[in-house]
Amino acid sequence: MLPAEIYQSRQTRELDRIVIEQHGVPGIMLMRRAGEAAFARIMERYSGSGRMVVVCGPGNNGGDGYVVAGCARRIGMGVTVLAAAKPATADAATAARDYRDGGGAIVAVQGEGDCAALAAADLVVDALFGVGLSRAPQGLAARLVRAINDAGCPVVALDMPSGLHSDTGLAFSPCVTADLTVTFIGLKLGLLTGQGRSRAGRVVFEDLRIPPEARRAVAPVARIIAAPTLKRRALDMHKGDAGRVLVVGGGRGMLGAVLLAGEAALRCGSGLVTIASTEDHLDLAALRHAELMSADAGQLSPQAPGARADVLVLGPGLGQSHWSAQVFQRFIDSELPMVVDADGLNHLARLAHTCGDSMRRPSNRVLTPHPGEAARLLQSTTADIQADRPGAARAIAERFGGVCVLKGAGTLVVCAQGGMLVCDRGNPGMASAGMGDVLSGIAGALLAQGLPAMAAASAAVWLHASAADAAVKETGERGLLARDVIAGLAPLIRRIEKSRDAKL
Repeated sequence: MLPAEIYQSRQTRELDRIVIEQHGVPGIMLMRRAGEAAFARIMERYSGSGRMVVVCGPGNNGGDGYVVAGCARRIGMGVTVLAAAKPATADAATAARDYRDGGGAIVAVQGEGDCAALAAADLVVDALFGVGLSRAPQGLAARLVRAINDAGCPVVALDMPSGLHSDTGLAFSPCVTADLTVTFIGLKLGLLTGQGRSRAGRVVFEDLRIPPEARRAVAPVARIIAAPTLKRRALDMHKGDAGRVLVVGGGRGMLGAVLLAGEAALRCGSGLVTIASTEDHLDLAALRHAELMSADAGQLSPQAPGARADVLVLGPGLGQSHWSAQVFQRFIDSELPMVVDADGLNHLARLAHTCGDSMRRPSNRVLTPHPGEAARLLQSTTADIQADRPGAARAIAERFGGVCVLKGAGTLVVCAQGGMLVCDRGNPGMASAGMGDVLSGIAGALLAQGLPAMAAASAAVWLHASAADAAVKETGERGLLARDVIAGLAPLIRRIEKSRDAKL
């Protein structure tokens, strides 16, 4: 289990400082705790390994590595320590000296030949850099990172895989790809989003027994999204009380997008869902789901009686045509709570370019961009978005108002007021058509049932990812479809409700 609180590198350094200076825990004691805890985790998973190679950098991360190596020697494991440089901190120097005093040898890496031990390793421990790395490894460090990745055996990273930015999840080139990352004191944001999800492997956390009051002194930058709390329905409620969602989109050839969003909204408890699409789609929605109503988006406005809406979901399959631009313009200024997705975001990006600072920033809407759409919203590039996903999500929320859900590995949910949540669920099978439409429908349903924008967005992300994780156990990643996620929503919500009722 990972803790809910997530930190940036500067915050974990502040935690270190408070523990050492205000609570009297020596830095070398924290280092020994870290190394011993990491070794215990290694033994849980790789107890049958033969020769361990520990690659140590000059800082305290390298010091953790010397402690791990010492633990391995004491139980009789074969250990080789490769040092990229001499210890540069007092605590790392103490840990290296303790390792030598215990009979261990340290190989000072000078060139390619000294990396040969990695090719014979059964397990590699990456203790090169840890947190705080803000640029790509260079020179000897880069060669060591590449050699670690080429070793052909399991890799355990201490605190962070070397080459991974601890605050953003950006993997520099080169970057260690770990099978297991043991992180200490504070859970790092970069392990949970972007490339961090694939580079870190399985992440486990060790708090090193720091005093609770020290942790309370440093506010986390984000939290992991928890399972939503869903209120019990009143016995006398009717379908109007359950929320009316209007899904606007489905241009020519893209009816499936609004159908997926509409069905997801129904499965998440909406009382009435209307699909507003092109005129030739009017009678087709009911063939997929008799519970879905239809309207002509070209002839509808949010205020019209036929809209039947408490919430708008604007954009699934909307397209980039003249018709879609007119429809977008008609609905985007609605005062209703709103989810903007897909082509709705692309039209919004163009509107922002035209209006500039005069654009409305309503607090009751949820924007759900993938990195490409986020780049258009910020007039940037997808690479720039992925280089700093937290910063991009904050910028979108601040510029457009409401809540930004930046999709991708480690989806981020950020509100304009500054709160950030991170999803630690989901799987690669979700990289398939229609998944975003399902998410927008879920978010629309929860908004329509009265949840505030941030709560609706985070609950939608959790339900979406959790249903996908349940479905992928049956379908496999390559066979997962958006409709499989929809099928899992009702059973998932039922389990949440049963857990809630059991506590009452």
